[in-house]
Amino acid sequence: MQKGQDLELPYLEMETDDFAADPIPHFERARAQHPWLARWVLGYVVTDYKAMRELFAREGEMGQLYNQIVEIMDAEGTRWGDFQKRHMLNQMGPAHKRYRDMLQASFTPRRMNELRPLMQRTMTELLDEWAPRGSFDFEEFASYYPISVMCRMIGASPSVVPGLRSAMEAIGLSTSMDKRWLPAMQKGVEQMEQFVIDLVAQRRASPHESQEDLLDMLIAIRDRDELTDLELHELLIFLFVAGYDTSKNMTTLIMNLLIPRPEIYERVARDFDYTKRVVEEALRYHSTTSTQRVLLEDMEYQGVVLEKGSIVWFPMSIAVHDDRYVSDPDRFDPDRKAETKHIAFGLGPHICLGQYLAQALIQEGLHLIAQRLVNPRTTGARGWRPFPGAWGIRGLPVEFDPVAVAA
Repeated sequence: MQKGQDLELPYLEMETDDFAADPIPHFERARAQHPWLARWVLGYVVTDYKAMRELFAREGEMGQLYNQIVEIMDAEGTRWGDFQKRHMLNQMGPAHKRYRDMLQASFTPRRMNELRPLMQRTMTELLDEWAPRGSFDFEEFASYYPISVMCRMIGASPSVVPGLRSAMEAIGLSTSMDKRWLPAMQKGVEQMEQFVIDLVAQRRASPHESQEDLLDMLIAIRDRDELTDLELHELLIFLFVAGYDTSKNMTTLIMNLLIPRPEIYERVARDFDYTKRVVEEALRYHSTTSTQRVLLEDMEYQGVVLEKGSIVWFPMSIAVHDDRYVSDPDRFDPDRKAETKHIAFGLGPHICLGQYLAQALIQEGLHLIAQRLVNPRTTGARGWRPFPGAWGIRGLPVEFDPVAVAA
């Protein structure tokens, strides 16, 4: 039995810009040196799909990392730090289940299918506004879509989105653990907090006659004393932010994959069932999030002991981009035979609550985008977001042939 600290493990520079621009070759080299484990500056990295699944089956031996992130960021006592410690993702066991049970019924596959017309209407409105320009930053365009849908689900007007984008962009960098972003993240939480306080006050001043949206539901829970005011406000912040970054980033990553594959893009415009397969293959190819845990006790796996207190990263975003689990993983093939199911939305009790929302959003959005933005091509360099956070493209300038819509 060997301790992880005694092994000569591959080192991944996940914090660097070069890594973010093309992470997959780094993982391939790491797997060639050790089949399932690597290091980076903040702990261990599990690089193998099977190891991720088997270790997450023992999630009771692990805790969430957000308390440690706050310490690493020297953010104890800040409003951002307090939010990180208290939000839903940092809760374990009964505390996490309490929040999840409140929200679960609003994010079922059936409920998301009922919301598809709302998604279609939202994307159509955005395309009506943006498509006549003939060119724009696709990442900026995509940022308005998921949060506009979430606004309508919660009960806020999408007109608030432009004023909140910078706040949500900043909060989305919370797990990057880059101190440069702390002032922006702090300001972002403060801005979002004031917004949700005002939103609740406005709804209480002008209540609906019946429960019409998520805000009505959460206020009713608060009025039964099942939530405090602070919990209500922070849960709303969480829903807005969770509805923003990952879906926007994934939509932009898929567009980046489709631009050099015009035959696939053109079929997306014609065939909605094919669009669903494109989204699934894109989630297999690469997605947006890594998950991290801290070990509550020594954990033995495959003859290696990972030490209590260690931080362990699970890059589920690239877990199935691996020829041990899928044939020719670098080939983007929506028609590939079913092999290994991706884990882009996580595993275990903390699997993404909004996974069905994200899938429906991206499917509906891409299908309409491909119909309205014909022959897209890139017009400039793209940047990349930090891999350890909500990874994705920072800026995707495109031009296209806009399709006129009949009056």
